[in-house]
Amino acid sequence: MFTAARTSAFTGLRNASTNAFRQQQSRGLKIIAILYKGGDAAKQEPRLLGTVENELGLRPWLESQGHEFLVSDDKEGPNSFLQKNIVDADVVITTPFHPGYINAELLAKAKNLKACVTAGVGSDHVDLNAAVEKGVEVLEVTGSNVTSVAEHVVMSMLVLVRNFVPAHEMIERGDWQVSDIARNAFDLEGKVIGTIGAGRIGYRVLQRLLPFSPNELLYYDYAALPEEASKAVGASRVEDLKEFVSKCDIVTVNAPLHEGTRNLINADLLQHFKPGAWLVNTARGAICNAEDVAAAVKSGQLRGYAGDVWNVQPAPKEHPWRYMKNPLGGGNGMVPHYSGTTLDAQKRYAEGTKEILSNFFTGKPQNPANVIIGRKGYETKSYGQR
Repeated sequence: MFTAARTSAFTGLRNASTNAFRQQQSRGLKIIAILYKGGDAAKQEPRLLGTVENELGLRPWLESQGHEFLVSDDKEGPNSFLQKNIVDADVVITTPFHPGYINAELLAKAKNLKACVTAGVGSDHVDLNAAVEKGVEVLEVTGSNVTSVAEHVVMSMLVLVRNFVPAHEMIERGDWQVSDIARNAFDLEGKVIGTIGAGRIGYRVLQRLLPFSPNELLYYDYAALPEEASKAVGASRVEDLKEFVSKCDIVTVNAPLHEGTRNLINADLLQHFKPGAWLVNTARGAICNAEDVAAAVKSGQLRGYAGDVWNVQPAPKEHPWRYMKNPLGGGNGMVPHYSGTTLDAQKRYAEGTKEILSNFFTGKPQNPANVIIGRKGYETKSYGQR
């Protein structure tokens, strides 16, 4: 039991520690951000906050507090802006849409780095284990774009199942042969649809699929949904992944990238999919083996693959997902990584980034949902069982 004197001493030490932290944070910090170039679009549309030009709307606020703020899209190679400036940066801001890959080697060079902040959702571009070892916090704006991504998932399913892309391309060519399109077009109604990952995004996908009257909704996740949540969407859990994919007409991936999900969907697992199934991935490109997925689409084992995430971003021009087609000339629903960066989502993740930085500067606790790596290590279960 604390005596009054001991309690007073403890409180004094705690306050001194907090004040010292705040004094340290109040000095001018070097903050760097890796964002994507918006070009003319960013000049014409100031709500494109996630761009180099519009800087998440942070510059006036940061500079008014005496912080240095440097922004660029240059992130690759030893002479890049990221490599040069991370050496003495205090905070690095990145996005999943143009990720600055902060690996263990880069973290080792970052002598002053205290926090990596993701303007968006998903921090796998940071070597999380190395961040734990170095004592660098990793924070993201959890929930900022979950609705945006869930909507994109359902759209992607419809694009594939209704054979939309070849139909639109036919119109652009000036042709009109309904049978060539209809022979590979189906309904969502009556299909078995499953999500790998039933967290914030996966669950919202299940909710949005209910009005389409699927035959069955399934999910694969190491953690079971609460009973009430499962009943609300009528979803059943399948604990074996191969059994899960064998039951589904459509599989959607809504899981973070970590050691347990990297290369999860490969040639071996694809053999267990229903022949002619569709696959949608708006989670992370590296969860799927690019060559194996492209081969499965080409053979018809997958009727189609859609998504906006790539194992390398920006995707190289020769990436197989740019050009893959199924035997009937369709099945490709790939787009650039933009599902989570709608104008509505950008407003949310820009505001969330500012809130994270404000808490960081003043020593206030972060929203627990935003903390991936805290001062004592992992504070989330989103990146696998640890």
